[in-house]
Amino acid sequence: MHPSVDHCYLHQTAGFVFPVSHRKYAAKGWHHKLHVKGSLKLNKIDFNHTGEAKTGSHRDARRCECFDLYEDLIPYRVAWSWQKSLLRKRQTLVERGEDHSDTLIILQHQPVYTLGTRSSEKFVKFDITSPPYDLYQTERGGEVTYHGPGQLVMYPIVNLRCHKMDIHWYLRSLEEVVIRTLFTTFSVKASRIEGLTGVWVGNKKLAAIGIRVSRWITYHGLALNVSTDLAPFQHIIPCGIHDREVGTLSDLLWGSVKEPAAENSLLMDAVHDSLLREFSEVFQLSIEHKTMADLNLLE
Repeated sequence: MHPSVDHCYLHQTAGFVFPVSHRKYAAKGWHHKLHVKGSLKLNKIDFNHTGEAKTGSHRDARRCECFDLYEDLIPYRVAWSWQKSLLRKRQTLVERGEDHSDTLIILQHQPVYTLGTRSSEKFVKFDITSPPYDLYQTERGGEVTYHGPGQLVMYPIVNLRCHKMDIHWYLRSLEEVVIRTLFTTFSVKASRIEGLTGVWVGNKKLAAIGIRVSRWITYHGLALNVSTDLAPFQHIIPCGIHDREVGTLSDLLWGSVKEPAAENSLLMDAVHDSLLREFSEVFQLSIEHKTMADLNLLE
């Protein structure tokens, strides 16, 4: 069922502009002319005064509370604690028959390496007693990976009983969110590779996925390299795969041309908007934004 690997052919020109929400356009005072690539139509998303993004066809669908911190660098341990607290809360609600929504956290991390539950140290090139960045052994699946600025991370806490009780379906659905995002917004044709988890463009992995499912409720999730510094990946064998590389969306679009921070910020905004839209579409969820105060109550 996995499509074959396709290479992406793009005009690598500087000054490329991206679609972002009218809310962000007004807030940041941008004067770019916004272009819409592919089939993404921003007028299908309702950006109201609170910044909520909902697809009109999903207003009566299952809700998804979204903690949207994508402009912030969150320490891994903090986000990990949030996930586990939300997981416990969701499990309690399920037991009471009061579970009526899923949850999504979207953010960037401060530089960190994470290991899966059964990760092998042979894929780590540094002394684990003295890592270049913080190192955490987690309960997710998969091998070692890196998180850092310029990488968008999505942590869905989803009750699969309300979707499909199939872990393989869930993994493929997370991949589908990224594949649609890259194609509809940037005309980048990404794909899956048979036997591997994640999203690829040619020989380069743009998105890594590692999850945990407890009593049919998911946590951990996916990480998409938007404009990530790839140097920290040189200290590991990412996901334990020797013969393939890690890539970023910015490199695909611009090649070796290094764009200013403002352009990378605009790119991050566009990826964020599209990821939320496609997540809502793939999982048939109505996105409802929550505040940071709601997260702090978990601690």
